Amino acid sequence: MKKLTKVIAAASFAAATFFTANVANAQTTPAKAWRLGIGVEGMAPTGNLHNISNFGLGGTARIQYGINNNVALTLTSGYYNFFGKENTTTITNGTSVTRITNKAVDFGVVPVKAGIKAFIADGFYIAGEVGAGFETKDAYRGLTGDYNKKATKLILAPGLGYSWSNVDLGVRYENFSGNNNNYGMVAARLAYGFAL
Repeated sequence: MKKLTKVIAAASFAAATFFTANVANAQTTPAKAWRLGIGVEGMAPTGNLHNISNFGLGGTARIQYGINNNVALTLTSGYYNFFGKENTTTITNGTSVTRITNKAVDFGVVPVKAGIKAFIADGFYIAGEVGAGFETKDAYRGLTGDYNKKATKLILAPGLGYSWSNVDLGVRYENFSGNNNNYGMVAARLAYGFAL
């Protein structure tokens, strides 16, 4: 987990450093203008989600409306897939040691989030989103060994990023809470956007 988080952070920093040389084309949000961005996401699970997955990939679409030249309202949806990881359990019975390896199921979430994006310098922005995450599978085993039922989670997601020309690079922490099972992720999003 720590290694994956460092890789995502390093890749985000490298991409931001490479592209920030073109500050003259830094993107803000024109007032009363609509934009659509299509993005790909790399995700490092945290909390309970890290118990069943080390890595996730996602695809999202974000529509953005500028309420002035530096602030925009956003609506984001898409699909997150967390790849199930292998877990090994060791059982000791006297002198006998048994190792059981099983693979967790892939776990999906459909997010629907509303947010705000505020540009604080040439192309740099801070953002916040709130919404719902709809789980697509029963992925967690409860204390009885039964799978917990898929649920709808409250999503809270603060982030920051940089936009230039038609490209947007952002990083955020996304928290999923509700139904006695809370988890989160650190995510990096690279998106291509265009005016509508």
